Amino acid sequence: MRKPNQSFYDRRSNRLRGYDYGGAGLYFVTICAYRHACLFGAIRSGDMILNELGRLVEEFWLKIAETRANTTLDAFVVMPNHLHGIIGIVGNERCRIRAISQEGDASRATTLASGSLGATVGQFKSAVTKQSRALARPPTSRIWQRSYYEHIIRYESALDEIRKYILFNPARWADDDLYVE
Repeated sequence: MRKPNQSFYDRRSNRLRGYDYGGAGLYFVTICAYRHACLFGAIRSGDMILNELGRLVEEFWLKIAETRANTTLDAFVVMPNHLHGIIGIVGNERCRIRAISQEGDASRATTLASGSLGATVGQFKSAVTKQSRALARPPTSRIWQRSYYEHIIRYESALDEIRKYILFNPARWADDDLYVE
């Protein structure tokens, strides 16, 4: 949460400082709906039932790997107010994320390179928003919360646990940190 005198642009990044998010790696991402509103559908008897916007989110998520040669997808689930997914980035020299030093404070800003995790997530969110507005559903309201959450997957055992978490997330909706009635 921002302090009263803190600028919108002075927010601290939740990314791992100095980590190359354009290099090869697997990432568990959570992308939340604006103000955690249940925009994408509802859970019924432990199953996620996507509405039109939820189907659009799913469609554009799947297009990530089709349209980006350096990206692979693994398990994912669209929930009523967020999406969990595993994205793989195949590293190359063009994909780099670098901290920019501003008056000695390297945590203040970053530059996203094409193909990095941040650029990929940003392009996904933008594409969903543009298509949703073109369909006038919702006509002008925001869809996404600013930024996203990520976890760098370093071990095969962690990958297996995250896949299980994603698979069973709809059945455990009432226990989810993002649960709203």
